[in-house]
Amino acid sequence: MKIQMIRLILLGVLFTIVCLQGSICAGSDAKLTGVFRQPFGQTPDGQEVYVYTLQNDNDLKARVIDYGAMLISLRVPDRDGRFDDIVLGFDTLGEYLNRNFGGTTGRFANRIGNARFILDGIEYKVTPNAGQNHIHGGRKGFSQVLWKATGFAEGSRAGVRMTYLSKDGEEGYPGNLNCTVTYWLSNENKLAIEYEATTDKPTVLNLTNHGYYNLAGAGSGNVHDHLLQIFTSRYTVADKALIPTGEILSVMDTPLDFTSPRTIGSRIDQLTQTRGYDHNYVFDDWDGSCVLRVRVFEPTSGRVMEVFTSEPGMQLYTANHLRDQKGRDGKVYPQHGAFCLETQHFPDSPNKPNFPSTVLRPGQTFRSKTVHKFSTR
Repeated sequence: MKIQMIRLILLGVLFTIVCLQGSICAGSDAKLTGVFRQPFGQTPDGQEVYVYTLQNDNDLKARVIDYGAMLISLRVPDRDGRFDDIVLGFDTLGEYLNRNFGGTTGRFANRIGNARFILDGIEYKVTPNAGQNHIHGGRKGFSQVLWKATGFAEGSRAGVRMTYLSKDGEEGYPGNLNCTVTYWLSNENKLAIEYEATTDKPTVLNLTNHGYYNLAGAGSGNVHDHLLQIFTSRYTVADKALIPTGEILSVMDTPLDFTSPRTIGSRIDQLTQTRGYDHNYVFDDWDGSCVLRVRVFEPTSGRVMEVFTSEPGMQLYTANHLRDQKGRDGKVYPQHGAFCLETQHFPDSPNKPNFPSTVLRPGQTFRSKTVHKFSTR
């Protein structure tokens, strides 16, 4: 009997140690606060990919993989305390390959016209992967590479810090770019994404996250009934290929006007060219401070998401190209089944001198921050 008791005690101690390391309990329903790492699969060339689960004291959970520095899941409560995943995603690593669902997007997010730009008198040609234009960093942008990741816990925050070296000439961009993306989740129900980068040659840089959100829950239908408010009055006019013309106009008296709360679906059928929203908003009075720019409310769940950012603009995209995509847990994602709020510098900024500069030079450090705050009402 004494020997059996000793064995049980030793097993209990061993189980506790393993749980603290995050290799068993990270996937369980036990209430754990911090950062927990688990295997998530292998890339086609055999590299291990891990998922990092960030959890706060209120049981909010964010899951991030080091492939693409992707946010793949975010579980938050509704007004009755029921949790659901509000980020569209998939069950396996293979389904994220060659797809940007929640990935870190760069070296230059959004579009560069004619896949070229001139910097300091030198013409650089980047990968044309959207017709004759360049989009989201090229054929193998930052959302399709493996990052080096380290989890951390600091006070009331749990996070993961990821680094990637984009080598000189990658996708046509100049300079060796050292890039860091940090995700952290706080007990104030804030999920933040912070970016830093340095270069050894003059280059251009525009980073964002391409998360697909549905506050009623991923796979619960379209987002037409979400109430959206964007605290700005201007946007960049674009051509049929969504390359900005250089004009910045008022959103007033257009379907782009969300200066007061409007449902996303109230005027979406007027946007026949893009089949929904795919527009860059220009934030008024931008000075680089991280301030409130967007509020979204979903009435059935009562969930509210507020977005604070230091970026000068944001691409609103309403998943116009989704076509009954099979996602996590067998759920189906329809057209307009999510919205993306891609905080960023403006598309084609390297070719538009009147837009805020995206040039990064040696000796400078690029810094950017976007915070998503969750509540209910």
